[in-house]
Order: sequence, then structure tokens, then C-alpha cells
Amino acid sequence: MTSASIPVLDFGSQTAQLIVRRVRELGVYSELLPHDATEASVHALNPRGIILSGGPASVYELGAPGMAEWLRDVDLPVLGICYGMQLQSYALGGVVQGADWREYGPATIATLEDHPLFADLPREQSVWMSHGDRIERLPPGFRPLAQNASTPFAAVGNDDRCWYGVQFHPEVVHTIHGRDILRNFLYNICDCEGDWRPAHFVAQAVERVRERVGDERVLCALSGGVDSAVAALIVHRAIGDRLTCVFVDNGLLRLGEAEQVIDTFREHFHIPLVAVNAAEEFLSALEDVSDPERKRKIIGEKFIRIFEREACRLEDVAFLAQGTLYPDVIESKAPDRSKGITIKTHHNVGGLPADMQMTLVEPLRYMFKDEVRAAGLELGLPESWVWRHPFPGPGLAVRVIGAVTWERLEKLRRADAIFMEELRVADLYRATQQAFAVLLPVQSVGVMGDGRTYADTIALRAVSTEDYMTADWTRLPYDLLARISSRIVNEVPGVNRVVYDISSKPPATIEWE
Repeated sequence: MTSASIPVLDFGSQTAQLIVRRVRELGVYSELLPHDATEASVHALNPRGIILSGGPASVYELGAPGMAEWLRDVDLPVLGICYGMQLQSYALGGVVQGADWREYGPATIATLEDHPLFADLPREQSVWMSHGDRIERLPPGFRPLAQNASTPFAAVGNDDRCWYGVQFHPEVVHTIHGRDILRNFLYNICDCEGDWRPAHFVAQAVERVRERVGDERVLCALSGGVDSAVAALIVHRAIGDRLTCVFVDNGLLRLGEAEQVIDTFREHFHIPLVAVNAAEEFLSALEDVSDPERKRKIIGEKFIRIFEREACRLEDVAFLAQGTLYPDVIESKAPDRSKGITIKTHHNVGGLPADMQMTLVEPLRYMFKDEVRAAGLELGLPESWVWRHPFPGPGLAVRVIGAVTWERLEKLRRADAIFMEELRVADLYRATQQAFAVLLPVQSVGVMGDGRTYADTIALRAVSTEDYMTADWTRLPYDLLARISSRIVNEVPGVNRVVYDISSKPPATIEWE
């Protein structure tokens, strides 16, 4: 464990993990804990301060998450964000009420004094608001530190207790100086040293796996992405030959991917690998299924049944290791995110069957993608693998919109391969964080040669993001898009139209399903 940390208490915000990420980026270790975590569990992390996240509830509603009794008297600096700030006021004697209008989106605030929380920052700042309630009266000992026309208490503080609150979200990139505000809280108020680095995760994760697994054997679900590969390497470092990796070719992979994964893993690492061809099994289970949630659940259960089958052949396998990440957990409303709202069920989180025979071990469950990549480099994973774009666990099944058939999969595979090839030739693969093609359930009229066509549509998607919690569409050069479109229409039979997705996240998600 590092020398100190800043735990984040989770009140259900969709950006709660993003607070953790920002704190880690600033060189201080952080973990997300339930809002009702015990005093002992928080102090076990050797905290220098505590952050209270936002959340979707109203503090005055019946059943809304409240403040733990021990927290009211804690002798540590506390920063409340949005709901966390309102909860501070409500719990300590202030008044919180519903506002006449919801404030959502960009806003400009003005600080009211020079204060360590806003040290070296401009008086007026652009921030991101997302709230429908407002503080009407501050609790005793608190005073306003920033305001705007609609929010008189945009930031507040009690210097005697070192308790502070901000009505906006400093963790999102839309708050221009948000990272600086968090840095000021960590270093000016909590006196943190900044001695934590992502590479520290490797040693911590190895130790946690050893403690959880004991002397048992583990099967690791290897998908071919960086997440499952890093999970496998961490588990292997922890328990050695008691790990066996299983790679399932479900027929939903990209062009040539199965062969590439098997060859690369066996060439670089001496870990037992079992390759299973289950394409017909998956396609049969997905026949006539169009609903994306059903696809994810069917695929999640099918994976587990195959892993259970392989575990029986291997004998005495008690644990299943997989590369679940923070964003998977938040979007799926996993059990430890009980206050969150489900965006979509990830097949390896909410899509798992309740009667699964093995116990999960997830070394990366509270890591972000960039932290996983840093760990992969630390563990000796080839850069070509480390920097592969994320690929969804259900594979192309959630990029074939509508029914999944072998013909439609092959069409999408070829279009996607052209897109990836052209991005690499243009040296833009690393400039985008995730890019892929989607086969739409839309046919349209076209003209090819001198004849009429009625054929399929391919959508291209490329996004730029720091954290995968928010993302913006990548401004690819027009001539590149034109070349990709021309190649797809000419080289992929049955496609006569290509479109480019220019939606950000939010309101869209990165994947279409």
C-alpha cells in the first residue's frame, strides 16, 4: 500500500470513478468506496482526506444516501462534489431545496476571495454543472467561496474543519481548471506527497490475487485485448503454473484476430493456453436475436458455460480471472455500484449467470484503460498489443446492429479491416483511442456501374478520449474518409453506402449497442 490515499465515497454519480482517476493522475492513490463504508475500511487506506462524489438523488428525499455517523466527526479534510456538497450542508444543519430550474452544462463562476482551493487560478472560471437542487442556507461555520447568477453557493468552505464543497464537477474535462482545483485540494489542503504511480498497481494487484486465490487453480478468460492479457500476466505472476488461459474463438472476432492472438500469446509468454473454436455454438445461440441486452446476456452466459466446461477438463479450477475495468463496472451497475444507473450491461459484469460455478477474480476491476496499458508495459506485453483499440467482449455481435448471421459478420469484418488498415497507413491509429465499423440494419438505393443497387450501410466510428467515460468524435481528414468509403463500397460485396458517426459521449455511448 502507498503511504497515503484520498478515498472517494460513492453516492452514485456516473463520474465517480473519474474522480478516482483524476486523483491518481495527480500522483495520489485513490479508491472508490461505497457511501456507507465503515470508518475502519476508510482508515485502512491511510487517508489524508476524503472526497464525496455526486449522485442522482436529492438529499432531502426519503431513502436518499446519507452521511455516515463517523464521517460527521472525522478529523480529515473533506471535499464534497455536487450531491456530496449538498449532503455536507444538509447533514450539518444547512438547507437544501429543489431549484426552480435544473442547471446542466457549461457555466461561469467567479471566486469571491483568494483561497487555497483556488490558488493560482483566474477569478472567473468555466465549469460543468449538473444539478436540480441548490443550497438555500449554509450550515454553521461555512461561507461561500464562489458563485454565479443562478448558484450563489457554487463553492463553499469551512476552514476550521477543512471541509469544502463545489456545486460543479471538477473531475470532467469540461471544467477547464477542474484538475487544478483537485490538485489544490490534494496538496494545499490535504498535504499529500504525490508518490503514487500506475506501475504500483502491478505489485498491489499481484498481492491481492495471491490473497484471494490462495492455493487454488485459476482459469483466465483471454479475449485478445490488452485488459485480459494484463489480467493473465498479473495472475501468472501471482500463482505461476496454477493458471491456464482459455481463448474462445466465438466467430465474432475481427479479421484474422484468432490466429493473431494465439500466435502472439504463445510466442511471448510461457503460459498454458487452450484455444476453443465455438463459432457455431455462439451463432446458434444468437439466431434471430436483435436486442443488444439479450445479445450481451446470451454471449456472457455462453462464455461462462464454455469456461466451466474447460475447467472440468482441467480439474480443480476454482477461480475464473477476467479483465473487467472500472468503466465496465459503472455502466453495468455492478453489485458494488448499487447506487449507479445501468447504461448497458457488459457481458463480463451484469451479463454473468447467477449460477456460475467458479468464483471471479478481477485484478483490473478498479483500473482505467491508461493504467492497464502502463501495467502491460511494466509486465513486458508487446506495444502492438498494449495499444490495440478496445474491443467489446461480445465482439462484432454488438457492431452488427440487428440479427447476427455469418454473412453479415463477414461483411462487417472486411469493412472494419479496411478502416483499420487505412488508419495505420495514415499514422492515425494511435491518434484515435477507439475506431471501428458498424453494420447497420438499413439498406438504401445506390448506383454502381449502370445498374441500381439496394444494399447495406456501413457506419464508421472513431473517438478521442482520455478516460472512456466521456469521448468526442475524431476529426479524421476528409480525403482519408473518402478513400475508406471508396474501398469499402468497391471491395465489400453488398455495401453501397458509408456514413461517419459524429456523436460525442454523452449523449451517445462509444459503441452503438
